[in-house]
Amino acid sequence: MTALDGLLAGLARTPDIGGAGLRAWDAADRYLLDLAHERFPDALAGEVAVVDDTHGALALGATVLGASAVRVHQDSVIARRALAANAARAALPQPSPHPLEELVTPETRLVLVRLPRSHDRLDALARAVAARADARLVLLAGNRMKHMTPTQNPILAAAFGRVDVAPGRQKARILIASQPRAVARAEPRRATVAAGLEVVAHPGVFAGAAIDIGTRALIDTFDELPAFASALDLACGSGLMASLLALDAPDARVIAADVSAVAVASARDTAAANGVPVEVHHDDGAGFLPDASIDLVVLNPPFHSGSTITTELARRLIAEAARVLRPGGELRCVWNSHLAYRPILETVVGPTRQLARTPKFTVTASRRPCGGRVSATPPVRGV
Repeated sequence: MTALDGLLAGLARTPDIGGAGLRAWDAADRYLLDLAHERFPDALAGEVAVVDDTHGALALGATVLGASAVRVHQDSVIARRALAANAARAALPQPSPHPLEELVTPETRLVLVRLPRSHDRLDALARAVAARADARLVLLAGNRMKHMTPTQNPILAAAFGRVDVAPGRQKARILIASQPRAVARAEPRRATVAAGLEVVAHPGVFAGAAIDIGTRALIDTFDELPAFASALDLACGSGLMASLLALDAPDARVIAADVSAVAVASARDTAAANGVPVEVHHDDGAGFLPDASIDLVVLNPPFHSGSTITTELARRLIAEAARVLRPGGELRCVWNSHLAYRPILETVVGPTRQLARTPKFTVTASRRPCGGRVSATPPVRGV
């Protein structure tokens, strides 16, 4: 067994979701490391930058393969914590974290990227790397083939003079970008949406500078909101709902939280664009809030963790909403109708009523009981 094999075998997903068949690295991670080692050994031996490593396989793998320094940028706070835990477990130095705009230095010769599905995110990271790159820098971007399309190639080509495609291996593929161009960095997008609200969307945020249909279904019920002195937009995305709540209740404390750094930046800028005070936190849930401290939680839960489709994220967020709601507080939630989350909401939060339903989405209001306790463990049935 090689040192790299041993490292990968010891990686854990914690605190990410678990489950049968899920591990902390995949064929794309291994292919990126192998290709870097075989074709770009000199670059790998120097300063390496890593973008959106999910659990540390790329950053720690580069260290094991001899990189003199590893700089990382991870959008997800869960990914950051997983990398830190795996570095400690493997007794390896913690790679240095950096904003995307400051990730690459003139000494960086190799960049390893988990290729994002978002075209805006890919464009932003390619431009950020190319704008600071030495002429000798090479970027390797890989993912499973099912998450890749030919449209990603010209996006890289806008920031790099040459883009090659490595042969597929174990259902993974790698794009090789070289000859960085002098390009401008990507800018956030702005749009005016519901009730004159301005949305600011940093590249890669969910739904961009628009309202996804689930969130629209949820805000269509806001004329029936209970009075609140404090509100939390959990998994806030662009922060659209948080800003709407702040506009509707200017004396209330409004908070937004998301696992994504891109979402956090978007939510802060959306609030600023609309002149409303919104506290924005980069966190997995709302661990910064004490129990029973919030009157209202609004939630449009994600059903993807990276490329994994799962209901566990929604279960976690529903349980977190229940924890922070004060007795008598309300969770206003939208979910895909076929997922049938109502039994979970009833058990974890409290009595739940349906406010709206279409074949696609259901909107519910769940009330935290004023006395007694509800279960912290969602039921399995109905999902």
